[in-house]
Amino acid sequence: MRGFEDLREIAPRRIWDGVLARVVGGERLTLAIVELEPDRVVPQHDHENEQLGLVLSGTVDFRIGDERRTLGPGETWNIPPHAPHEVHAGPEGAVVIDVFAPTRSDWEALERLDPQQPGWPSP
Repeated sequence: MRGFEDLREIAPRRIWDGVLARVVGGERLTLAIVELEPDRVVPQHDHENEQLGLVLSGTVDFRIGDERRTLGPGETWNIPPHAPHEVHAGPEGAVVIDVFAPTRSDWEALERLDPQQPGWPSP
C-alpha cells in the first residue's frame, strides 16, 4: 500500500462504456474520481456499498429510488446500501468523486487503461 499517489499516474478502470474511474483503495473504503463522457448513461443498478459523492465539474441527472435531481459542481449524494440508482451525464459530461464503504472489491477485475491515454476529461 502506498501512502501517496498522483491521480495522473493511476490507471483508469472502465466501469461502463464511457465511464472511467481512477481508484484509490483503502482497507475499508474506496475513493474514485469518475469521469463520465457527455450524455453517458449509468444504468440502474444497486450494490452492497454505501456510496457518497460530489460533483466536481459538469452536471448529472441522478435518481436514487424514486427521488430525482440534477446536480452540478459542489452538490452531493448519499446512497444507502442496496438502493437502486442511475445517472445521466449532462451534455458537457461530468467529473465526480465517489466514496464507497465497504471497498469496491468487484472493481479489481475491471479493465485498466494506460494512465497517460488521452481520455475525457483529463484529470
